[in-house]
Amino acid sequence: MSIAPPAPDTRTTAEDPADVAALVRAATAEDHRNAETRGFITALMGGELSLADYTRYLAQFAWVYEALESRGHRVGDPEIFDPKLDRLAAIEADLAALGAADWRETHPPLAATTAYTTHLHDLLDNDVRYLAHHYTRYLGDLSGGQAIAALVARHYGATPEQLRFYDFGLGDEGPVRYKRRYREAMNALALEPEQIDALVGEARASFRLNGAIFEALGA
Repeated sequence: MSIAPPAPDTRTTAEDPADVAALVRAATAEDHRNAETRGFITALMGGELSLADYTRYLAQFAWVYEALESRGHRVGDPEIFDPKLDRLAAIEADLAALGAADWRETHPPLAATTAYTTHLHDLLDNDVRYLAHHYTRYLGDLSGGQAIAALVARHYGATPEQLRFYDFGLGDEGPVRYKRRYREAMNALALEPEQIDALVGEARASFRLNGAIFEALGA
């Protein structure tokens, strides 16, 4: 996948390895902004919608996490593919607490959601491209996801039992240190330049796929 200019310099040497996490973050900054400023998500975070709308949002992403986590946990890189990051069980518990235990029947996947899950299933065996979605989803949950939890609780009265999605059980380490360790593990992969290009391109695609779900929810 080609990368729109300005592309990051992915040339590396043994003495000067790429900071892969920083390259991905910089290259996806505009895509990230575009995704998180869609009308539905802006209204939801601004307190303009309802807990039922949050439930619709969460149910669509239950389909996404089911696809993302269908890959299972491969041997190697446990600092990245950490089982404690898995969210589907927590999402299902939240949906039950929100009155949507039967989410598969009451919230079928939107066309945009199906496009995302199909895309994920198509690349489950491609470690680099899969990593792009793993990075954007889980590190997003450890970052902006924490703010989402606070806002949903504030605006719509969501209880802790309805917001377990955002509780990773990290204990004393906390999200900041955990994310730092994750990024260090990404850098330690010592990816080749063409692999970094593929990772960046797929991360950008991930934000576009997420944004399409937000658009569909607001339609």
